[in-house]
Amino acid sequence: MKVLILMGSDSDLQVMEAAATVLDEFGVKYMMTIASAHRTPERVASLVREAEENGASAIICGAGMAAHLAGAVAAQTVVPVIGVPLDASPMGGLDSLLSTVQMPPGIPVATVAIGKAGAKNAAHLALQIIARSDTETLEKLKAYRMKMARDVEKTAENLDAANHGKKH
Repeated sequence: MKVLILMGSDSDLQVMEAAATVLDEFGVKYMMTIASAHRTPERVASLVREAEENGASAIICGAGMAAHLAGAVAAQTVVPVIGVPLDASPMGGLDSLLSTVQMPPGIPVATVAIGKAGAKNAAHLALQIIARSDTETLEKLKAYRMKMARDVEKTAENLDAANHGKKH
């Protein structure tokens, strides 16, 4: 397992599956499970220890509302922790964002965007961490970025052709 994906409850699964999908696309092994910083702190601690023992390169944590999961995990490990704030309250995820990003000095959590886009970027950040010591992942990331650039250029060409060079 290269990445541990944790979420605070099963209601977070639909969003956090986006991280798993990205890791699947790159052939990176991960474990995805549910563990609550508040309701199952012993389970969280056990999963973090297991991830360290198994050589995980990153831990992705998704949580809503008080969103203490990423911080609780970061307090127990030096493995990079990536927090995904989730929209689970009337505050639209802002509460989760602030809870995840505002960590005390020395216990960092790399925090990405709220929701599914954040889950995808959390996986991409984990891939970048892995790529520092894994040339196969590095090459796949470079190829992915080049494909993204080509796709944008092709879309621009198609739009330009459709407009026949008209300026509006």
